[in-house]
Amino acid sequence: MAEINTVGIVGAGAMGRGIAQIAAQAGLTVRLHDASGDAVAAARSSLRQTWDKLVEKGKLGAESAQAALDRIVPCDTLADLADCQLVVEAIVERLDVKRDVFAKLEAVVRDDCILASNTSSLSITAIAAGCRLPGRVLGYHFFNPVPLMKVVEVIDGLRSDPAAGDALVALARRMGHTPVRARDMPGFIVNHAGRGMNTEGLRIAQEAVASFAQVDAIMREQAGFRMGPFELMDLTALDVSHPVMESIYRQFFDEPRFRPSPITTVRLAGGLVGRKAGEGFYRYVEGQKQLPSEPAAPAVPDGLKVWVSPLHHQGYEAVVALIDRLGVARVADSHAPEDALIVVTPYGEDVSTAVFTQGLDPSRTVGLDTLHGLDAARRRTVMASPALLPQWRDAAHGLFAADGARVSVIEDSPGFVAQRIVATIVNIACDIAQQRIATASDIDKAVTLGLGYPVGPLAMGDALGANRILEILRNMERVTGDPRYRPSLWLQRRVQLNMSLLAG
Repeated sequence: MAEINTVGIVGAGAMGRGIAQIAAQAGLTVRLHDASGDAVAAARSSLRQTWDKLVEKGKLGAESAQAALDRIVPCDTLADLADCQLVVEAIVERLDVKRDVFAKLEAVVRDDCILASNTSSLSITAIAAGCRLPGRVLGYHFFNPVPLMKVVEVIDGLRSDPAAGDALVALARRMGHTPVRARDMPGFIVNHAGRGMNTEGLRIAQEAVASFAQVDAIMREQAGFRMGPFELMDLTALDVSHPVMESIYRQFFDEPRFRPSPITTVRLAGGLVGRKAGEGFYRYVEGQKQLPSEPAAPAVPDGLKVWVSPLHHQGYEAVVALIDRLGVARVADSHAPEDALIVVTPYGEDVSTAVFTQGLDPSRTVGLDTLHGLDAARRRTVMASPALLPQWRDAAHGLFAADGARVSVIEDSPGFVAQRIVATIVNIACDIAQQRIATASDIDKAVTLGLGYPVGPLAMGDALGANRILEILRNMERVTGDPRYRPSLWLQRRVQLNMSLLAG
């Protein structure tokens, strides 16, 4: 296909405006249309202000800014898009409305013009089904704000011409974005892969394992994410994120991995949708999130003795090294003495299961999450069973905070918090790869750029150990009986064959 130099955009809202900005800055002529003529004028005015600010900051020359603005041509009717080589639709997320617009576009554009939808949730195949030439219809899913979110999903419907997709990939690179290619499936890549963080975080809260703030702190300060699930949902707002959760769950015919939570149903009904409403999972005063204060760590009891279960070698070695650094008496006997704190380090199990299978005293046994290491710079998570006595709970809290580390004390949970969420994220990404919705490389690029994760989910699984992720999932499935934790065959096979999760 010929190089694309003239782009039409239907819809002058936030997304259409953002796409217009990067296209014009890349030297393309942009024909901008909206059902409301005032919206196009408002979009050009907003873009003028944006470019003026970039000029003030020295990020764009004044002549370049004016040239970019001049390239944005207001169009009163769809007929004004007749000479475009590509038209991108960025309007309301309704299949009937999009189909109507595409039918009208086909009546005015040339047969070799590509028609692309910026839809985030609708099937490209379904949109194309109403078109005379479905081969030229693709998805071109940008993320908000478009100039800052440097990734775009190029989605091939069942009848899309691969050459048209190749042209959109090349154009994305010209506009300074990273293209990722996806097959037409619910959620594409980013919204599909993003289910793990939110749905598992909600499940943890629903089980009363930890508070919203505790879960977020653990995911930030232990697992290394920029935001935890509840901060993220407050930012995107539940009136946006809850319908997406329900939609993807239903589109995959009630797949347990994507099961939503009644927590968001109730909060949405009550108007507690997030930051924009002043209250969501957190309260916001003048835009500032209000966080509960964390309790101070108790003092380490005099004469405390600690016995560490040797059942999990990696966790045992890490805890032993930490206790020795802290200068606390560690008992090296084969069995725990009756006056020692007992520490277990399970993957995917809760303390109750560890106590039962190892024959330990439940009143003084705690769990410690070692998956992400025990460096003092990382938050540590201590887990307590319902049978743990308060003095031993305090002793464990004080001990593992003795070198200044932040410590979260949570209730019993198979997989703690970080293990559960990270394993779920990795597992869903593995299943996206297994279904060939996208390549392993594109999955990691899309998630890193689209969701801001520290690394892609497949690289994350490799770094933590795919065998450990598999162990966590298998144990969580066994302990809970919930099929949401069943391991992806992509993960299982690569562990069995000693292969990277990124290996296609």
